[in-house]
Amino acid sequence: VQLQASGGGNVQPGESLRLSCTTSQYTLDRYAVGWFRQAPGKEREGVSCISGNDGSRYYADSVKGRFTISRDNNKNTVYLQMNSLKPEDTAVYYCASDRFATGTCTYYSRADADRAFGSWGQGTLVTVSS
Repeated sequence: VQLQASGGGNVQPGESLRLSCTTSQYTLDRYAVGWFRQAPGKEREGVSCISGNDGSRYYADSVKGRFTISRDNNKNTVYLQMNSLKPEDTAVYYCASDRFATGTCTYYSRADADRAFGSWGQGTLVTVSS
C-alpha cells in the first residue's frame, strides 16, 4: 500500500506549488500524514506533518511561514502548499502516514521517521531554479 504524491514541477524562486498526497487503499483522516523531502546528496528531511487526532500542524524551521499543510477528508487528500519557493527547496517530496494509526506526528522530524511512518510512495520532484 502506497500513498501517491503529486504536484511537483519546475518553478522559479518565489513561485508556488501545491503538492497532493492521496490513496485509494484506506482512509487518511485518522492518520498523521507527513511530508518529507530528499535533495541530491542529502539525507531525508521531515518537512511538515498534520496530526490525525486534532489536526495539529508541524513544520521544519526551514519552511515555517512559507509552507502550509492541510487535509481534505472528503477527498482523502493531504496537501502541502509551498509558497516563496527557494532553490534549496529543490528535492523529491514524499508523503507517508503513521504506521499504526496513532494520529501522532511525534517522530516525523527524526532521521529514522520511517520506523513510525509507512506507505511511502515514489515521491514528486520539485525543482526551484532561475
